[in-house]
Amino acid sequence: MNDPHETTEAHLKRLLGRALNSFDLPDTTVERLDSALAHASSLHSSHDSGSLDRATYRHAYLLSDGSALTLWELVHSTGPRGGVEQHELYTEESEVRLAASRLPAGFPGFADTDEPGGIAPSPFPPPCGADDGPSWPSGRPEAVRPGPTGPSGDPDADFALLADLIAAPPAALPRMYAPDDSADHARRVLRRAENADRPGEKTARLLRASFAHHITQVSARQCLVGGKDAGFTLYEHAFLLLDGAEISLWEVEHTATPDGRHMCEVYTSEHTAREAMELRARVR
Repeated sequence: MNDPHETTEAHLKRLLGRALNSFDLPDTTVERLDSALAHASSLHSSHDSGSLDRATYRHAYLLSDGSALTLWELVHSTGPRGGVEQHELYTEESEVRLAASRLPAGFPGFADTDEPGGIAPSPFPPPCGADDGPSWPSGRPEAVRPGPTGPSGDPDADFALLADLIAAPPAALPRMYAPDDSADHARRVLRRAENADRPGEKTARLLRASFAHHITQVSARQCLVGGKDAGFTLYEHAFLLLDGAEISLWEVEHTATPDGRHMCEVYTSEHTAREAMELRARVR
């Protein structure tokens, strides 16, 4: 990924030119990249199978003001011989992982967290009977041990275990806030929410004053819902505001939809998010 003869300017031109979604990058990010002086690229994770090949790359840039900026690239192809490679760019690791989950057969791969890196895990037990994973106080774990994947075959048992997750008491988890376009991150989280009772303008207005945030993956697991596999992932997006206050958005990502489509729902409390997961698991 690192060509010693390629300038940073040429590298960025190639990277942005091949990305299918480069137009969706924040304008501020593209403007900052104009001052990039040096770069380094590395393989972050990979998943190869007969039907899907994907890899994520981390591209780090040193800017003229002494700061650093990171882009996350998802490279994927489908078919028995790999097919045509497609490239996507994201500004946050959580976003590239979400994009990977939306690929064909991608949700199980997204839930498998044995790849290096990953979002900070949580001490909450994952839904549908997965084993408790290790937890870290803050930052990125070196590796996360995956729990069992796939449904148990018994819808009632799967739901009972999901209900245990929803009833689990919260545990304190120290956060490491990262000041990185947090207000824009909050805007994008709210924009992708599809639930009718998603946070409104009052919450959006408060989050415009956020300057740092921390993302925690609370749980990730597949269940049998309505006779079909459905994946559930719960995130906490915690934001630090200019006045020192903290506010969290709770995002539920799932495929418990009639056509198996990936859907995101966002709530202002963990309790409401867990109730939404329970409701989705009951639909049969």
